[in-house]
Formats: sequence, C-alpha cells, structure tokens
Amino acid sequence: MAIILGIESSCDDTAAAVIQDGVLLSNIISSQKVHESYGGVVPELASRAHQQNIIPVVDQAIKKAGINKEDLSAIAFTRGPGLMGSLLVGTSFAKGLSSALNIPMIDVNHLHGHVLAHFIKENKEDNHEPQFPFLCLLVSGGNSQIILVKSYKDMEIIGQTIDDAAGEAFDKCAKVMGLGYPGGPVVDRLAKVGDPTKFKLNKPHIQGYDYSFSGLKTSFLYLLRDEIKKDPDFIEKNKEDLCASLQKTIIDVLMEQLRRAAKDLNIKEVAVAGGVSANSGLRTAFEDHAKRYGWKIHIPPFGYTTDNAAMIAISGYFKYLDNDFCSMGAAPFSRVVM
Repeated sequence: MAIILGIESSCDDTAAAVIQDGVLLSNIISSQKVHESYGGVVPELASRAHQQNIIPVVDQAIKKAGINKEDLSAIAFTRGPGLMGSLLVGTSFAKGLSSALNIPMIDVNHLHGHVLAHFIKENKEDNHEPQFPFLCLLVSGGNSQIILVKSYKDMEIIGQTIDDAAGEAFDKCAKVMGLGYPGGPVVDRLAKVGDPTKFKLNKPHIQGYDYSFSGLKTSFLYLLRDEIKKDPDFIEKNKEDLCASLQKTIIDVLMEQLRRAAKDLNIKEVAVAGGVSANSGLRTAFEDHAKRYGWKIHIPPFGYTTDNAAMIAISGYFKYLDNDFCSMGAAPFSRVVM
C-alpha cells in the first residue's frame, strides 16, 4: 500500500492532497484573493500567503483523508516550473516533513502533473484514463503545448507557443476591456450569449505544431482602438460579441494545430489539461472533434483543471512505484523543463 501526500505551490494556490494506491482521499486548495486588485499575480505576495497557508492546508488534507501523518509513504511536491518564491515554500516544507517522518521525497514537474491528472481515480472502479500513446493539449495562463504522452514518465513537447499562451491572451484581452482578473472565466461567460462571427481577428500561420497568440492579441487591441474612436461606448455595447469572437478565434487556433498533429501521428486518443480546459467553448470543440474525427477524448473534471495537489500526488504515486525519489539537495526551477 502506498499513501502519497502531494503539495502544490507553483503560483498563487496553496494545495495539498492525499492519494492511496491511485485513489484520491482528499484534495484541499486555498486560493489567494489578494491579487485580484492588482490585475495579476504578485510574486512576493504569493510567497507570503503560501507561508501562512501551507501548514493548515496540509493538516486539513491529512485529516480529511482519515489518516495520520505517520501513515504516509512519501511526499510529492511541485519542483517547477512556477514562481520561485512560491516553489521555495512548498519545497522547503516538503523537505522538513520528509526529514521529520523519515520518508522519501518525490519531485514533480508541474506540467507533467496537469497531464497525469487524467489518471486520478475517485474510487477503485474508475477506469477512465487515456491509453498510451495519446496527445494532450495543455493550455493555461503560462503554457500552450501539444504533448505526445508515451508513458507516465515519457512525454515529448511537439508543439508550444512561441510567444504568449492562450490563457494569457484571454486574460490580457479581458483586461483591456475592463473585465477584471482573471479574465478567462468572464470571457467564457459573456461569450455564451455573444455572436462569435461578429468580429474577425487575425489568426497566425505557424509551421509545424507551434502556437502564437501575440498577433491575435494585437489585432484585438487595434480593433478596440479604432472602434472606440468612433464610439466611446463601443466595448460596453459589444462586449458579449467581442468575447465570443475572441474565444472562437483562440479555440480555432488551438484546435487547428492539435488536429494536424493527431492526423500526422495517426493518434485518436486526445486529452486536454490546464486552466483553460475549463473553458466551455474548448470543451465543446473537443466534443465536436470526437464526433467528426473519431477521437476518444479525455476532458478533466473542473476541479482538476486549475492548479491542484491531486495531480501532484498522482504523479508522485507513479514515481513512487518506480522508486524514483529525489534528494534533499533538490532545488526548485522556474522555467519549463520537460
């Protein structure tokens, strides 16, 4: 029997989860509201909040799992990528608890965690996980990648953004419309009642499977600038249609490259992960592609789309089975390492 405690602290959510033999026992997340007034995550404030939250969050996760800390087999923690100050809090706590309990530590790549969230079981009978090899579209505020997943530990990035990520495009365009932060969920809500064909935005033409969203973002900004000159109330009068057009364009770009990769590699098993996978338009696009192209799709429950510790715990569980532990000298990393 393997009981793994997962700790996630890569950005502004402090999270802890417990998994026993692949089955989730608890998943606790403490979000930080302080960043909303700044229009984005402030790294220094995030790390301070992690210091305040990590002990009660871990304690609650262990209690909700119905175990004692002495029952833990290992501690898995997010080593990176992410904000260095935030990662240091989680890494340091994991090292301290590992030393106190004399159990091994397991370092987890945050991006691997998002992919492996599809393997979390909520009960022993769950058998919804993707079959290897599969493609995973990982989309969030910081990443837009197409990953070829050959096994739990063999993943290859075959396409990624060369500038802005999809989630960043959502948030920044929402910000210039005055929709607040985070903007993605607001755009999604307004897009449901808007006309996605009302405004035409530039789509990038990138070879291979890579993405680019900076041109689309600039196109959107110029559209607002030109129309506001004619009518100062342009955004307020058209915000639903603007959101719908923006969302449709971003999703079209994401799906075009993914569709090409799936065809070239002859893979029908396709998953989506990351914060933007909560977007209703993207989920609908996946369901549409499943019907049109015979894909077997895997869309995570909403609770596993944003940063969470359950995905870190399940990643740690698979590494535990391979005796793949890390040393006390393991240092966090802020940049993408796959």
